[in-house]
Amino acid sequence: MAYFYASQPRLFMEFLPQEIEAYAAAHTRPETALLAALNRETHARMMKPRMLSGHMQGRLLSMISRMIQPERILEIGTYTGYSALCLSEGLKSNGILHTIDINDELKPILDRYLGQCARAEQIRVHFGPALEIIPTLGEKKFDLVFIDADKENYSRYYDSVFPMLNTGGWIIADNVLWSGKVVEPLKASDLETKALKEYAEKVSGDPRVEQVLLAVRDGLMICQKQSE
Repeated sequence: MAYFYASQPRLFMEFLPQEIEAYAAAHTRPETALLAALNRETHARMMKPRMLSGHMQGRLLSMISRMIQPERILEIGTYTGYSALCLSEGLKSNGILHTIDINDELKPILDRYLGQCARAEQIRVHFGPALEIIPTLGEKKFDLVFIDADKENYSRYYDSVFPMLNTGGWIIADNVLWSGKVVEPLKASDLETKALKEYAEKVSGDPRVEQVLLAVRDGLMICQKQSE
């Protein structure tokens, strides 16, 4: 079965020379066999395979999760499940990862790959609008949130999940450099870039968090909640 998105793929800027990227990848722990298979299938069958977190970013997400050892993770934007698999590697034995995607056509590939994961029973997949689903996920707070969905709603997602995040908990947002467009003159019609710039300013100006913006792949903004 073929899986696809209707719109055309957006090309990502490479922020480092290819030789440096290759050197870094060569000295980073390889993907697991399951992740490598999902990576191949996503690139073979999906029209927008660069939405996949990929090897380097996936290993970083895994390492962060394993350092935090979260009991509850929330992912907004599942795509084919690569980042969910990586984030699940750090879950506590009694932990739960909730992941949300708007596109239920992804269910077959998610069922196959997430179902093979050692922590398959700890992953809950939800389909529908994230802003409607998030309030239904229970009263127990999250330790780690990963935002990688529609860019126009990043600030809304932040506001929605912040009260549901433990003090000391972490929010990671992907694509905050947006192929370098965030430092170019802003076009009035470019709502995605506008939203990402607003998100970066929102987080940077929030006295309740400490943050760092990493130029990894398309940019990861990581913040830790210091107070309510």
